[in-house]
Amino acid sequence: MAKFNQPDPRNASTQCWVDGLVARDEAKVHVLDSVVQGGDAVWEGLRITEGKAIQLEEHLDRLLASAHALAFADIPERDAVRNAIFSTLEANGMRDGVHCRITLSRGRKSTSGMDPRLNVHGPTLIVVPEYKGMVYGDEGIRLITSAIRRNSPQFLDSHIHHNNLLNNILAKIEANVAGMDDAIMLDDRGFLAETNATNLFLVRGGELLTPFAHACLPGLTRKFVLDTAAEAGIPAREADLTLTELYTADEAFTTGTMGALAHIVAADGRRIASGNKGPLTTQLQQRYNDYILETAVALPF
Repeated sequence: MAKFNQPDPRNASTQCWVDGLVARDEAKVHVLDSVVQGGDAVWEGLRITEGKAIQLEEHLDRLLASAHALAFADIPERDAVRNAIFSTLEANGMRDGVHCRITLSRGRKSTSGMDPRLNVHGPTLIVVPEYKGMVYGDEGIRLITSAIRRNSPQFLDSHIHHNNLLNNILAKIEANVAGMDDAIMLDDRGFLAETNATNLFLVRGGELLTPFAHACLPGLTRKFVLDTAAEAGIPAREADLTLTELYTADEAFTTGTMGALAHIVAADGRRIASGNKGPLTTQLQQRYNDYILETAVALPF
């Protein structure tokens, strides 16, 4: 289990949203719901800090775009999803140190089967808020390379933030067995894609590099880092990157909603430079801490 992501007993008595408020212990979806039948759903992880929802509108953009790409019918309006999130947080009095898992499934089917025409009840919206700390600490993470490849667009487009996460889960199992924090996933050509849970960045010769988003989720924290690098005058670009380039990088770190920026100490037993957090990683981490809340949406309660 991730170092700083242990279950919090305060979550036991909370309320969730499953097409309406319901006690966490009683929250459930129908056995014929598409998320049960085939993992047919899209999701977002939203962080709540100091009374603000970080990158809320960007998360809603991606959730609704993913549902549209999967041809969901009767997708709820943006305001309805936003209000469900706010209502759930308010019902629990949650304003800080909270992670919301937001899921939109294709909904309940009339009978078992893959055919979306069986979905006659409309989508199911689920909001699960939890008191939850950041996934990684500040001492850095150690990775191995997984034998499991990240999907390319010819199989399943990773720009769709879907619930079919078995590739990532299998990679995480490999990391667990090896006693590592997470696993590096390559694309179908053998280039770096991402880890099982986060995006990857390398620093080489003062330049910031990240894999093309061919076979990785173009994450929101990833975008923030690229944007803030541009504002700070830091050279940054996407590229096809190899494991050797990671092993010999001057610095390397991961990005994600629940991990923020976490420096990589070692990959496949190769120490990354000194193994300590590098100066550019430190600078970008500080800019993240300084500016991520500036555009966050204040909770209306």
